[in-house]
Amino acid sequence: MIPRHGFERPLRIRFAHCDPAGIVFFPQYLVMLNNLVEDWVNDGLGVRYADLVGRRRIGLPTVSLQCEFTAVSRMGDDVLMGLSVERVGGKSLTLQIGCRSGDELRMRARQVLVFTSLDTHRAIDIPGDLRAAFERLTTKALP
Repeated sequence: MIPRHGFERPLRIRFAHCDPAGIVFFPQYLVMLNNLVEDWVNDGLGVRYADLVGRRRIGLPTVSLQCEFTAVSRMGDDVLMGLSVERVGGKSLTLQIGCRSGDELRMRARQVLVFTSLDTHRAIDIPGDLRAAFERLTTKALP
């Protein structure tokens, strides 16, 4: 059974995602994951990511990332990228992320993000508005 995620976005695999073999070059998945997190903050949490980084000077660097690549994705494939909150800590957030096409899992990842001040580059407590949004999501029943 492929897990369904609380936040999902369709994505078409493009030429730029692929290596000469015509399949997604695995580092491109990391770019896709970052784009998904940005979309989730904007659309899933209702917080402008550009404001978070630019005006509020809060960063979300990845401090841990575990990936499994389970099937190839080719140029032209339509996939669903999804994420769910696994854990909300004091200064960090753990996400479960996946990429699937229909019922075929293409890749999955567990990503830990830490909140940082972009001025000091030190970890900071999760801001209250974001913590409230994360906790709302984790208490909802996921499809």
